[in-house]
Amino acid sequence: SILMQRKLFLYNFRNLRKAKGRRETYLCYVVKRRDSATSCSLDFGYLRNQMGCHVEVLFLRYIAAWDLDPGRCYRITWFTSWSPCYDCAQHIANFLRSYPNLTLRIFMARLYFCEDRKAEPEGLRRLHKAGAQIAIMTFKDFFYCWNTFVENREQTFKGWEGLHENSVHLARKLRRILLPLYEVDDLRDAFKILGL
Repeated sequence: SILMQRKLFLYNFRNLRKAKGRRETYLCYVVKRRDSATSCSLDFGYLRNQMGCHVEVLFLRYIAAWDLDPGRCYRITWFTSWSPCYDCAQHIANFLRSYPNLTLRIFMARLYFCEDRKAEPEGLRRLHKAGAQIAIMTFKDFFYCWNTFVENREQTFKGWEGLHENSVHLARKLRRILLPLYEVDDLRDAFKILGL
């Protein structure tokens, strides 16, 4: 099926602060071609990690095979259960540099951090610097995914307890990660002066 099962979506995209046992990354995508003021949908669907290959790399291979017209503009939107790891962020950033006619928006349910907690934030910063628009999923994004990518049998999306609070918490965390480093140092100095 082109649509994800409800239980699969609800389990993997739940924006828990600590999501133990959720080892796979799911990626829902929409590919559009922009023609002046209008856009034309070309494809949508979802992918997950396969045999040791991260889902972000799978998608990049998939879209690279399209042989995109360099004279046209494309917009890709991802909704992912986890933010990209450091290596995947590097692959995505390099891909975006190779395709200046392509824009990428990534909405993430959760932030992924490996044992080396400095690598993933640096990967997200590099990804952002390469032009990717990255944000944490909100109720509106979960609602859109439910209606676009999930075999929902016309059931209305009902958010889980803590969805909004967790989105706000994760969005603040992402905003701190993406702050230019000099602003982070300025904030640290201000907190020291205030005795905080």
